Amino acid sequence: MCSVGRNKTKTRRDFPFPYHAEIELEITTLTNRGVGLGRVELASDQQSATSDQPANQESEIENPKSTWVVMVPFSLPGERVRARVFRNQKNFSEADLIEVLTPSPDRVTPRCPLFGECGGCQYQHLNYDAQLVWKRQQVEELLEHMAGLTHPVNPVIGSPEKFGYRSKITPHFNLPRDGDDASAQPIGFLRQGTRNHIIDVPECLIATDAINAHLPQIRSEVRANLAAGAYKKGATLLLRHATEGVVTSHDAIIHEQVGALKLHFLARDFFQNNPFILPAFTGYARDQAAATGARYMVDAYCGSGLFALSCASAFEKVRGIEISETSVQFATENAAANGLTNATFQAGDAAAIFAGLETDLPPADTVVLIDPPRKGCDESFLSQLFEYGPRAVVYVSCDPATQMRDLVHFKAAGYRLTAVQPFDLFPQTRHLECVVTLVKS
Repeated sequence: MCSVGRNKTKTRRDFPFPYHAEIELEITTLTNRGVGLGRVELASDQQSATSDQPANQESEIENPKSTWVVMVPFSLPGERVRARVFRNQKNFSEADLIEVLTPSPDRVTPRCPLFGECGGCQYQHLNYDAQLVWKRQQVEELLEHMAGLTHPVNPVIGSPEKFGYRSKITPHFNLPRDGDDASAQPIGFLRQGTRNHIIDVPECLIATDAINAHLPQIRSEVRANLAAGAYKKGATLLLRHATEGVVTSHDAIIHEQVGALKLHFLARDFFQNNPFILPAFTGYARDQAAATGARYMVDAYCGSGLFALSCASAFEKVRGIEISETSVQFATENAAANGLTNATFQAGDAAAIFAGLETDLPPADTVVLIDPPRKGCDESFLSQLFEYGPRAVVYVSCDPATQMRDLVHFKAAGYRLTAVQPFDLFPQTRHLECVVTLVKS
């Protein structure tokens, strides 16, 4: 099965299992990291030893004295598995999957021969309907445990394409070591469970067909350059599928179309990488923002204008704010190209992101849409947002864990949660987007 070789660490913990001990256990759930979780019964001497173990302040895991949590990647709820322990953390253990003794009815054969070795996908062994069920449950659990809120979570809106949907990939390569054959140097992604070991990926099944058709040429060029000593260090490649076809230059200007909206921006800039679900995704955000009754909208992380311009038809005025002046220029050009005269964009100072808005966009009539980086909103941004005090906020996130962490601050600032809608922009992986709507009480 999916077993990843690992070395002993110098500070290895031997409690409660020796290194490479093989155990059998039932898997009961999936974590939001896409990992199977089960519990094993501890012997009486192990139970007494748990009281001597320091608490893990970074984990939500709770261990009754009689049981111990074990994390097993690529296992599924309802399965009985054999696993090999490779690390004991403060209050749980990590193990490699050795054998599935009793498979889940939701288990399917992964399409990719590298699944379990490549770290890019976590769920190819789980049928797609079940992926959506578990992702919804994970959002629900994060909402309760991290935000302290109980609120209905809508069923996850799935991607129209389950494979071949990703319009951007970034394979990596390192320089060959002395004596290595440059023509066989791995070009791909990180091996599952490692931080710097690259596995060779000649084809990525979640990438678009156009990217996979272009990949052999790029790999051949890189290896030829490696053999010629053209690189001083390893690098990350870019393959981006846009209207122009597959682009590999980070500085190329590319075009995307989302419904009737046409956008252009730099190939290296952030843009959602599943074009098949984007019309539904942006349409939902627009509808939620408009349903708050606001007359104006502010897009506080606007980039090249995807959300601001998608929502412009529903508001009298839309203002996009972005720290990157280059992105502001593209957003302004995109508004003009789409004939949207009510959307304007400005470069914002991170220390005063909402400065001057009150004069023409009164907070009581304004909804703010935010789509922050994976790390969520920092305290400075949230303080400025709450000081501005819009009537509502539509919060789009690519990491529900940091989103739910931020909801604690929204609740303290007097905002009430009205809707939670996950979107599966990343089938076969643990990742998803989640849109929550908050209204000022």
